[in-house]
Amino acid sequence: MTDTASPLAPTPTPDTDAAAGTGRTYYLVDASGFIFRAFHALPMMNRRSDGTPVNAVYGYANMLLKLLADIKASHIAVVFDAARANFRNAIYPEYKANRVEPPEELRPQFALIREATAAFELPCVEMEGYEADDIIAAYCRLAKAEGSKVVIVSSDKDLMQLVGDGVTMLDPIKNKPIDEAEVREKFGVPPKCVVDVQALAGDSVDNVPGVPGIGIKTASQLISEWGDLDTLLANADKIKQPKRRESLIQFAEQARISRDLVRLNDSIDPPLGLSDLAVHEPDRRKLVAFLEAQGFRTITARVQAALDGEAGPAAVAGEAPAAPAVDQASYELVQDEETLQRWIDRAIEAGIVALETQRSGPSAMGSALVGLSLATAPGLACYVPLGHVGASGDGTLNLEAGDAAPKQIPFERAIALLKPLLEDPSVLKVGHNLKDDYLVLARRDIRVGPIDDTMLMSYVLDGGAHGHGLDELAEFHLDHRCTPFAEICGTGRNQITFDRVPLEKAAPYAAENADVVLRLHRLFKPRLVKERMTTVYETIDRPLVPVIGEMELAGVKIDRAALERLSDEFAERLVELEGEIHALAGHPFNVGSPKQLGEVLFDEMNLPGGKKGKTGAYGTGSEVLEPLAAQGYDIAQKVLDWRQLAKLKGTYTDALQTQINPETGRIHTSFSLAATNTGRLSSNEPNLQNIPIRTEEGRKIRYAFVADKGCKLISVDYSQIELRLVAEIAGVESLRAAFREGLDIHAMTASQVFGVPLAEMTAETRRKAKAINFGIIYGISAFGLAAQLGIPQAEASAFIKAYLERFPELKAWMDETRRIARENGFV
Repeated sequence: MTDTASPLAPTPTPDTDAAAGTGRTYYLVDASGFIFRAFHALPMMNRRSDGTPVNAVYGYANMLLKLLADIKASHIAVVFDAARANFRNAIYPEYKANRVEPPEELRPQFALIREATAAFELPCVEMEGYEADDIIAAYCRLAKAEGSKVVIVSSDKDLMQLVGDGVTMLDPIKNKPIDEAEVREKFGVPPKCVVDVQALAGDSVDNVPGVPGIGIKTASQLISEWGDLDTLLANADKIKQPKRRESLIQFAEQARISRDLVRLNDSIDPPLGLSDLAVHEPDRRKLVAFLEAQGFRTITARVQAALDGEAGPAAVAGEAPAAPAVDQASYELVQDEETLQRWIDRAIEAGIVALETQRSGPSAMGSALVGLSLATAPGLACYVPLGHVGASGDGTLNLEAGDAAPKQIPFERAIALLKPLLEDPSVLKVGHNLKDDYLVLARRDIRVGPIDDTMLMSYVLDGGAHGHGLDELAEFHLDHRCTPFAEICGTGRNQITFDRVPLEKAAPYAAENADVVLRLHRLFKPRLVKERMTTVYETIDRPLVPVIGEMELAGVKIDRAALERLSDEFAERLVELEGEIHALAGHPFNVGSPKQLGEVLFDEMNLPGGKKGKTGAYGTGSEVLEPLAAQGYDIAQKVLDWRQLAKLKGTYTDALQTQINPETGRIHTSFSLAATNTGRLSSNEPNLQNIPIRTEEGRKIRYAFVADKGCKLISVDYSQIELRLVAEIAGVESLRAAFREGLDIHAMTASQVFGVPLAEMTAETRRKAKAINFGIIYGISAFGLAAQLGIPQAEASAFIKAYLERFPELKAWMDETRRIARENGFV
């Protein structure tokens, strides 16, 4: 390695000798906090090529990069818990006994996380019989003895007893220091008394018993009054409150045991001395090799850029150049035309503006535009209220008291002022899930453009690595916690719509969103170029925003009368089926109750295959009923038919009627552009991608979707595209010839595999061939094919064998592809 500085290299400090009091600062990282936050923050979709889950490793590596870029430490230790059992279990065997084992997916990641620490060339410390907190306490003692300072990178309350006398903490999530004032605010006592407060209050997480009936607030009051635990217990008989007095006397020894459990043991000698904690720039090959082995393309690119000196600390952490901290106090509330025009002029001058709309409800199509926030630079944001109604401080309306709407620019006038800016081709509009903003404004005859969408940028860059919601991205990339929507509007029955939120709460919340969007844009835009994803974003994802917005705006026409007729028809048939089921059972019962159905089938009728679950009730799912129906038990088939009809009625014919927009007479689904790993759109509210087709009743529902007069509905699909690709790639000449001649490939396969002449082909036989065609090229097993077709496994195995014998080129190609994959680790 060269001696040139990089964001991953330590910052030289004047403490090159080992003399005491030279001003070193030691950073002690509580690894557990990083690991569990990373695991629970990121989805399990992160897996290595060999299937090993690595979501926690990914998050941990990202957090390490961010930390190293932020603190530029010269001395650091990453401290791990060696094992769950330690000396505290000898004091109190039930210590941490209530903790569940780590999730199955996390266990293989612990070793990888230690490997990641070593790859970064960071000192890794752990000791058998002691917790990480004890090791951290020991380092604090040693550092103070030589006159140095310590920063504990953690927000763990158990470590707060160490704060003071040169020791502070750093909350890595909020990027916020924790000093004596913060400890006093949390516990109501100074750090030196935290142990006594915890001894009284106990800790349900670690199974520290404490004194029953005493919580943190009461404990802090008692310790503040008596000074320490021993003095309090010696004077317990003087406590005025009878219950409290009795508890303190009865559980005095339990309180002392609890103190021994929560008090950190700083007398141990850590395996690495303070001088061993010096940070070294990592070995490029070792670090990059580790990251690439996990499949961390994004982090690898950042690390390589940092080691090449192409990026400063912020870029390594995935941030734009330094920006002011997010500060809601700096935002402006726009309530007059002059101020709004000033913001419009500022956006035109900047050539870019972040945009976020606020609505009266969750649906972009079914709710009113309430306000709009703008940001032209980090920290420079405003909120323009457009449709707020009068509300008291808690957001409740009191019309009798004469609550009036707050001061706002008249709606139509504000829209007229904003429209030229939002459609100005020289000003880039940036949003997060901008499709919804586009739709809301399109309903006001504003077509926003040109646009950038930070949600889609994140989706293109990081795919399934994590979610792409604004709050999650702000915390993950900016270490900023956005104000939660629930904090502004409440939850459950107490939730209010945004138009009733008082402006003093609405403005900072909305403006913060626009500010964060602009900051994320400054972060993601350069990454698209560096990670060679610009073409994907610019040619596929971004152009879809206005297209999908217009699709949602147009909606789909539906014949309400047809749905009503189907609902009535299904209701009559459900009554008939219910009567037939009751007749077979010998008495009426609730067919929709799995518990009652299980008792009828397996206790009363003694049908085979009854198995009870953990709740004591019989399983009655389709996997239980379908085999019974296949064996000829009429009641099982009729229950399956009843369930299918009940679902069609409840999920489709009844529910779709409620989804018809009264203004347009159409259904307006919402298409999610960043919800699937495959890149496909996802339809919801309602899901129009899942209208049934396999049954006659289901197909009837599709006839309720109709075209306007003079228009037609068309269906466009690739014709057997996967089979065409495999025929070309694997060189299957018989398939190529079939495609050239325009033959029905599935029917041809059925004829050849099942020995059925084309003239005698049934739809069911062709369906089985289709399952074989697509299943085999995707590597389906005999077990999987048997389950899919509802046939014995031996029969499915014979089908697969016959298929591969019929197309030997395909088998040869599949075998060769597997060999290449095993040799190279990829295909």
